[in-house]
Amino acid sequence: MSAEFVARTFDRADYRSPLRYVWSHVRRHPLMVVLMFIGAFSNAALASIMPVLAGRAVNGVAAGQGIEAVAGIAGLIILSQIVRGLLQFCRNFAAETFAQRIERDARDQLYVSLLSKSMTFHDMQPVGEIMSRVINDVRELNLMMSPGVNILIGSTMFLIVPVFVSPTIHPALLLTPGLFLLIYALLQVRFVRNIHAVAQKLRASFGDMNAHLAEALDGVEVVKTTAQEDSEVALFGGLVETVRRYFVRRGDIEARYPTTLVLGVATVGAFLHAMILFSQGAIQAGDVVAYMGQIGLFGFPVFSSIYSFSQVATGLASAERILNVINARTELDQNEAGRSAPLRGQITFEHVDFGYVKGQPVLHDLSIAIEPGQTVAIVGQTGSGKSTLTKLINRIYDVDAGRVCVDGIDVRDWNLESLRSQISIIEQEIFLFSRSIAENIAFGRPDATREEIEAAARRAQAHDFIMGFPDGYETVIGQRGVTLSGGQRQRLAIARAFVTNPHILILDDSTSAIDSATEDHIQKAIWEAARGRTTILITHRLSQIRWADHIIVLRRGRIAAQGTHDELLRTSEAYQRIFARYEGAPPAVDSAPIPDPAAESQPCAPSSACSS
Repeated sequence: MSAEFVARTFDRADYRSPLRYVWSHVRRHPLMVVLMFIGAFSNAALASIMPVLAGRAVNGVAAGQGIEAVAGIAGLIILSQIVRGLLQFCRNFAAETFAQRIERDARDQLYVSLLSKSMTFHDMQPVGEIMSRVINDVRELNLMMSPGVNILIGSTMFLIVPVFVSPTIHPALLLTPGLFLLIYALLQVRFVRNIHAVAQKLRASFGDMNAHLAEALDGVEVVKTTAQEDSEVALFGGLVETVRRYFVRRGDIEARYPTTLVLGVATVGAFLHAMILFSQGAIQAGDVVAYMGQIGLFGFPVFSSIYSFSQVATGLASAERILNVINARTELDQNEAGRSAPLRGQITFEHVDFGYVKGQPVLHDLSIAIEPGQTVAIVGQTGSGKSTLTKLINRIYDVDAGRVCVDGIDVRDWNLESLRSQISIIEQEIFLFSRSIAENIAFGRPDATREEIEAAARRAQAHDFIMGFPDGYETVIGQRGVTLSGGQRQRLAIARAFVTNPHILILDDSTSAIDSATEDHIQKAIWEAARGRTTILITHRLSQIRWADHIIVLRRGRIAAQGTHDELLRTSEAYQRIFARYEGAPPAVDSAPIPDPAAESQPCAPSSACSS
């Protein structure tokens, strides 16, 4: 599978190679392609007619014809160029429309693909690098088509037309255009090969630069608080220098492009050949003018091909980078034919092993049984695998061994959308979008009414502070909710859960950074949220752990103990040590030293939140 969740399909899209991918976009707009070719051919043909008519005028003057004949030819030249201009407008309009549609479709495909990828994929991808592909590489596809391919098609017509027109003046005059076309084609093949390799490295280095920029801006507070501005500037400067170096290398290749020299030699050779035929009486003076006009048409492809071929090479390199994302494989799948039904909330772990990196397990042989409607608290030192455990329930990740079942059915046999839509996770770091409060609360259910949104906010103890804002529920919050306090973000997240009405609710250390006064409000919201649904609490707060029906103690990815609060205080040394550390209470059994959390830590995925 190339995606865990197929949000949308695209007809006739071919992802097997960059050329096939571009062609699959091209063939979706046949009318635009036809207009481009008609415009390009007519442009070259009408440009070729002008020197032919000028040659006839010269012959007419030499033959002593009157001004009327010359005036008629001049009128034809003017008319032909007016028609040429109109057709050129149609061609450029078609090309630009064509390019914009391809950019739109490619960006749509890439965005859908990114949303469809598993968390394992996103854990390994720098955000800035992905943004570079979504914005810059897709934009390069646009520029590849217009002006890149548009100019390329036009210049090709300017190469072909003289080859057909020159023999009509005299058959021997095919020699120079024919040789020029052959040498030009050979030089183009070599040029494209060289420029494509550099273009690939250029696009990759540009992505690295963007990745660092995004990371530095995302962590700008850390940079400032540690006074590392100079080192970050130096590091970014090195990446910019790499990009510059590839730009210069591309410029070197373009500077060594010898077609300008070949055109000069061809022009001289063509003129000498024409003069020899003229001296022999094989052609007239006007024929020399017409012929040299045909050779002059080669100037457009020679001077434009450096840009157009470079743009096409860059576009194909960008298409390859886009396909690398779209075709990236994932072990998760949507399982559209899987089970879709309301959850009861029963959860079981059967001898589960899991690790973010192969050969580095985080969870070992876990077996847990949670009944519907039960509230279970999971406790343990930092890095013991608590957050990781919860991410296996809704298949953010898949187990390496054993299985996780919901209502007695392996989560891999559930329809992914049905499973996830009935499970809500409220994490310590709440993500809120730069949208209105109402939109954030209703994110899991966009069709929720205002009454439902407000009812959910009231149950989450959030209504009062929301109404304290000037715009109430229409207040637009800052990125990631930075304009709100931690407690306010937590209560909005709980309100979001109420709107979706999940059958399974997971609260991942959701009050760890909250003051006591704020915690009272959130505690009421949590009690309300847990009522009537299976609830999993990851917490170190004794006030929350005590009212759990069942408590599971994790240590180094294994179950160290489980039972009720009173049972564990009597029988579990690991549980006692947790409260000695987090609640300030001395151990009840012995005074053994508290384990170092660093010694308990386990490997995590690069961007996953193994924060518990």
